[in-house]
Amino acid sequence: MVRLEKVNGKNVWDILKLSVEDNQKDFVASNDVSIIEAFTTITNNGYAYPFGIYDGDTLVGFVMIGYDKDDYWDDAPKIADNNYNLWRLMIDKRYQKKGYGREAIKLSLDFIKTLPCGKAEYCWLSYEPENQVAKKLYESFGFEETGDMDGEEIIAKLKL
Repeated sequence: MVRLEKVNGKNVWDILKLSVEDNQKDFVASNDVSIIEAFTTITNNGYAYPFGIYDGDTLVGFVMIGYDKDDYWDDAPKIADNNYNLWRLMIDKRYQKKGYGREAIKLSLDFIKTLPCGKAEYCWLSYEPENQVAKKLYESFGFEETGDMDGEEIIAKLKL
């Protein structure tokens, strides 16, 4: 059974060892960068929820959920205000094409719908225009492109 487990002192080192294929590295930040961003967000009174993705006891990936925007995010897209975002999602190269990404999104949306930071209208995310696999996966959950960009990435939103 696929489940999410908060990043902690016991699993962080294994999460840092996860990686994607070389041709995917431009599509997702490394997990060390993500965990550092989560730490700095949390220590500055922001919201970040980093999780390991597990199938039973096997670590297969990493996902991070955020809420609102951080004080250091000068060029945050407007949709970030008071909304949740699927900040990061990666499945280790050994476990791709087995449905774990789909399950992780479902579990992440279930978590977001508990409204841990309060009410919100949307969950949003962004992805590289070249990442057609991600686009199709997110669209299958009902995410719709907004026409806005987060840097070089396309923004898509899902009404909660």
